[in-house]
Amino acid sequence: MDRFLTYLSRFFDASERLQSYLSAKWRPHANERTVAVLVLAGALFGTGYVFAVSPPSDFPTGELFTIEDGASLSEVAVSLKAQRVVRSALAFRIATIIIGGERSIHAGDYLFKEPRSVLGIARAAAKGAFGLEPTRIRIPEGATTRSMATIFDRYLQRFEEGRFYSEAQPMEGYLFPDTYFFLPNATEETVIRAMRNNFDTQIVELQEDIEKSGRSLSDVVVMASLLEREARIYDDRRKIAGVLWNRIDRNMLLQVDAAFLYTIGKGTFQLTIDDLRSDDPYNTYVHKGLPPGPIGNPSLESIRAAIDPIESDNLYYLADRNGITYYSKTYEEHLRKKRIYLGT
Repeated sequence: MDRFLTYLSRFFDASERLQSYLSAKWRPHANERTVAVLVLAGALFGTGYVFAVSPPSDFPTGELFTIEDGASLSEVAVSLKAQRVVRSALAFRIATIIIGGERSIHAGDYLFKEPRSVLGIARAAAKGAFGLEPTRIRIPEGATTRSMATIFDRYLQRFEEGRFYSEAQPMEGYLFPDTYFFLPNATEETVIRAMRNNFDTQIVELQEDIEKSGRSLSDVVVMASLLEREARIYDDRRKIAGVLWNRIDRNMLLQVDAAFLYTIGKGTFQLTIDDLRSDDPYNTYVHKGLPPGPIGNPSLESIRAAIDPIESDNLYYLADRNGITYYSKTYEEHLRKKRIYLGT
């Protein structure tokens, strides 16, 4: 026992001497070493933050990214890394577990206007804070389905221009031009459904007037699409409607230049003799009656003008280069006005 106590005493003595030796060696360079340790710790923390916590340099700002329905936490983490949303799949998993969100991740499309850290992404996914805000999109009156496709494609990231055109073109004339608010992930099906429902809603209040006019809805829509292109002022549209219905009732050619805009993209002052003689089904200089379909999607005002024309004996009209419209009852009068106002 005495021998054990002796050895224990010697051990403590040796420990004290070692501690004193190390303290003596550390003091002369204490400040430098402390700074070195702090710098090293800061570097390690900074590196860890950059490679695990901070947003990637190519974070998809303003672009949609997706969390798939039914995906596990590991699958979500790998997917977000692949989509450049987080730098580290492991860091996302750890952050999600830390905030207790591993069982409440919301599937769907997300969009952020600014880059977010891995913790910010984890919180958003756990709360279902998708960051999606409605986008205001205006479709002008008279727009064709082709021009609509271009407009929507500019704003909607899940929208397929070609597919929209192929599905919407048969509904030409029946997709109501208006100001719409769609989420950035709206698809072409969503857009078509909204525009067609809008048309059906708008036309309900005019249904009785359409029936009284003696014209079919399809004829009214085709006529309205022509009026939309032929004049800007409501009274002029009503007057032109009266002229065109007169010509149809008398089995005359309509000879409406606006129809060429739909097929060959040419206006009145660009048409050639060959254009006017072409066998295009929309060529109203060759084929009697209304064109086979609308040449655009008319406004409610143009539809009203087609239903409620201003009656007269006029059979001709022309617009000068300033957009002023002149009406005539006879062809001779029409030719005279052409010489006066168009110099032809």
